[in-house]
This record gives sequence, C-alpha cells and structure tokens, in this order.
Amino acid sequence: MKKFLQSSLAAALGTAIYVSLVAWFMTNAEKGFLGNEKTIWIPIVMLLLFVISAAVTGGLVLGQPAMLYADGKKKEAVKQFALTLGWLLAILILVFIGLAMR
Repeated sequence: MKKFLQSSLAAALGTAIYVSLVAWFMTNAEKGFLGNEKTIWIPIVMLLLFVISAAVTGGLVLGQPAMLYADGKKKEAVKQFALTLGWLLAILILVFIGLAMR
C-alpha cells in the first residue's frame, strides 16, 4: 500500500506542477512572445499546448495504472488510479483554501 501511496502522490504532484507551469505560460504568453496580434499562430500554439498537455497529464495520471492493468493487476490498477485522483482532489482543495485565505 505504501508503494501505491508514494507513486500516486508523485504522479499527482507531477501533474500539479505541470498544470501550474502551463497556467503560468498561458498567463504570461500574451505579454511575452504572443502579443496582442490576431494571427493564426495563437490558436495553433494553444491547440498544440492542449494536445501536449492532454498527453502529458494522461501519461502521469493513467500511465502506471494502465501498465498494472496490462500486467493483469486490475485491482492494483484501479487502486493506483483512485489514489492519484484522491491526491489531485486534495491538491485542488488546498489551492481553494489558499485562494480563500488571500
């Protein structure tokens, strides 16, 4: 169980860090290289970022459970997935608490 707790926490923290970096990028991209121009490049960058983000977060959240499932360890796969989602929910709640305390 300790192994599942540690690996699910690592996956959730990795996801939270990645999401934070993408949010920072999206907040600051307009001030930086994207500018205020209305060009085709802005939607292209945003859609590519969306696709890459889906792949990265999907790999972080579903990667290990998928490998466990493929190895025939179905109960462990579900446990790993549920724990990762639980950690993500805990991180989200902490963020909400942090926002409320500002």
